[in-house]
Amino acid sequence: MTAPEAGRGIGIGDRLAEETTTFGFPHDTFRILHVSTGNVCRSPITERLTRHFVTERLGVLGGGLIVESAGTWGHEGAPMEANAETVLAEFGADASGFVGRELLDEHVIRADLVLTATRDHRAQVISMGHSAGLRTFTLKEFTRLVRAIDPATLPPLEDGVVMRARALVRAAAALRGWLLAPTAEADEVYDPYGAPITFFRSIGDEIRDALDPVVTALTGVAARA
Repeated sequence: MTAPEAGRGIGIGDRLAEETTTFGFPHDTFRILHVSTGNVCRSPITERLTRHFVTERLGVLGGGLIVESAGTWGHEGAPMEANAETVLAEFGADASGFVGRELLDEHVIRADLVLTATRDHRAQVISMGHSAGLRTFTLKEFTRLVRAIDPATLPPLEDGVVMRARALVRAAAALRGWLLAPTAEADEVYDPYGAPITFFRSIGDEIRDALDPVVTALTGVAARA
């Protein structure tokens, strides 16, 4: 198993994580894996916005937190779509150095939390095995579950973002099945590939709105007004 490629992780991207999960023995990293289809539009936006929001909240890149992305039909080695880069720039996020990649078993094995764009992506990740079911959600599904979790039940940030993140995933997994989506479409982030910039901006707004409460719960720090 190899360390993540340069520029993919935040905080300690050069370090090799232990082979375990949120539901196994604790270790000092927490990997978030964002998954879409081509890994050139939606998952790059969610990856880089997650990094950006964590940095905004904590003032640092987040020790122990690694944020990555991949695609179920990933355009291996491809750059991010130009419109996706534009959307990220408008949020003040960094799009530089991004390289698309295809989703592999090792990505799922090493991930503590997998957030997918759609239910189909979630199903594909779970079908790969590796006990991924309890730690794989659509982004909007995870947001819905996180909103229902009392922050006071999570470890304080003083105990480390990794410990807090692990507790958040376990709490969300316990709630699944109790808090169902109002409609099937409510958990989907639709693909803007090939669409005009106006649609990319709309998808960017959806992703931002879904990520904001997640990052707040992860860090214990609300977005600056």
